[in-house]
Amino acid sequence: QVQLVESGGGLVQAGGSLRLSCAASGRTLSSYAMGWFRQAPGKEREGVSCISGSGGSTYYADSVKGRFTISKDNAKKMVYLEMNGLKPEDTAVYYCATGWPRFPISKLERSDFAAWGQGTQVTVSS
Repeated sequence: QVQLVESGGGLVQAGGSLRLSCAASGRTLSSYAMGWFRQAPGKEREGVSCISGSGGSTYYADSVKGRFTISKDNAKKMVYLEMNGLKPEDTAVYYCATGWPRFPISKLERSDFAAWGQGTQVTVSS
């Protein structure tokens, strides 16, 4: 059973940057894809980005394309989400998750992911 722990959230002004990290324990990261989701108060959890087991394929939601970058270090069992040009609408709790979505991904689905971290809060002030 893989366990995930997110870190790196915080309060930032609009236009600023944050780098989220997700530490995984258990099986090697190359065995499955890693995704980032977010959930704002009163809203559904939405898929933000995903990277394949090999790291060769990625997905970004339209709302973050060009601003966020996902990466992974399989040897360290770490996944990162570099977030630039942050907007107030990016405010949410961000979760990392492991799963087996099929690439290319048209929309990131919660049902494709089995293990979840506890989340890290990102707040962007205007």
